[in-house]
Amino acid sequence: MKVFFLSFRRRKVILFVLVVLVILLLVWLFLRSGDAGAVLNPTKNTAIYQGEESKQNIALECNVVWGTEYIEPMLDVLKEKNIHITFFIGGEWAKSNPDLMNRFAKEGHEIGNHGYSHQHHNNLNLDGNRKEILDTEKVIEAETGIKTTLFAPPYGEFNDTTLQAADSLGYRTIMWSIDTIDWKRDGKEKILQRVMKNPHNGALILMHPTADTVAVLPVIIEKLQGLGYHIGTVSDAIQG
Repeated sequence: MKVFFLSFRRRKVILFVLVVLVILLLVWLFLRSGDAGAVLNPTKNTAIYQGEESKQNIALECNVVWGTEYIEPMLDVLKEKNIHITFFIGGEWAKSNPDLMNRFAKEGHEIGNHGYSHQHHNNLNLDGNRKEILDTEKVIEAETGIKTTLFAPPYGEFNDTTLQAADSLGYRTIMWSIDTIDWKRDGKEKILQRVMKNPHNGALILMHPTADTVAVLPVIIEKLQGLGYHIGTVSDAIQG
């Protein structure tokens, strides 16, 4: 009887040890996964949709992964108007267009990070989000010497994992409060209407390099300045 009791007790100990080992294995596998950090260390930061509301600052932000033929005309308008804006650049585009990237920097525009290959970041795990941002950062810094600190997710798609990835790399995630929807290419009047429908302090105005955008850009600048707004970069707007 005593032998049976000891054997039963030994089996219980062995079973307990096996259960503990299985749990530890599962925890280890979870911690290795890309999303574990986002779950265990959720970011305190949130995406920024608008700048400081106490001052009449408005930012123009231009996402660049296509429309290369319209970049120089856009830069010419901005130079003529003495306006500096933020260009969020895709890494693949940056790698193929070093001269234009250097012109952004030379003429005083702010350069932001738009991910490397225009992915849907809400579908990527933590490592995937970080890689897209870091690969772009390396291309831009190698060419211009500028380390980007603002990140605009492609398609405006993000989740908590995206925010955690950006935060872990020292980035602030930037969205917008006014969308020109210029990618529809439905005419410069439509773009102007969308911008002027509700201009406001700290507005972040999203645009892209299109023919209509270039054509209406001088009008947008003049009308916003006529209302007393200072037009500048995203950092200008969010820092007040």
